[in-house]
Amino acid sequence: MNTFRIHYLQHVAYEDLGCIAQWVIEKEYKITSSKFYEDYVLPNHSTYDWLIILGGPMGVYEQERYSWLTVEKEFIKQAIEQNKTVIGICLGSQLIASALKAKVYPNKEKEIGWFPINVSEAIINPLFNNEKCYPVFHWHGDTFDLPQNAALLASSEACANQAFIYSDKVIGLQFHLEVTENSLKQMIIFGGSELTTEKYIQTVQEMSNQKEFLKDNNQRMFQLLNYLATK
Repeated sequence: MNTFRIHYLQHVAYEDLGCIAQWVIEKEYKITSSKFYEDYVLPNHSTYDWLIILGGPMGVYEQERYSWLTVEKEFIKQAIEQNKTVIGICLGSQLIASALKAKVYPNKEKEIGWFPINVSEAIINPLFNNEKCYPVFHWHGDTFDLPQNAALLASSEACANQAFIYSDKVIGLQFHLEVTENSLKQMIIFGGSELTTEKYIQTVQEMSNQKEFLKDNNQRMFQLLNYLATK
């Protein structure tokens, strides 16, 4: 059995690994982290095999406010160049896109809550076997252009570029397959000011009423992780 050393980058305390932590524990993989909201240290690239980049409320373009963003983007760029397996979630996907020289900018609509994504059939898709449409959990206001040489995996009505794969080992997801009941509560607590009355923003009640999707979303996260473990 292959064993992997996983390092993750965390931007705020309330957006953590979610169900990915369960997968890592079950596989008995070594895991380390750099937390940018604390005193952080970035590791030497030789000390890990996988890099997971989590979400956060900041924008990729807010370097003046968050000075570590410039350092983080360069670190991600180097990880990709060194052929690491790289997974980005929400802000993490935007950071990967930026590291690959794609433009990141505010989307026309914020997308918060359970909304369906439409799955690309153009390539072998590690996310959703033969399904064309499936509800996932979103909490994002920015989007990105598809990086050069990346393949689109999914889109939604509100956001054209929802997920992509690059060089078979780098995946960006705008949505949160990792979300658990606890992390959903945390996002609502800390991001409550964003819950305005707009077309693609659900109420707390609407989000809570659709918690039955959590288990399926987590299973799809595990499916993606298992797929990458074969690469």
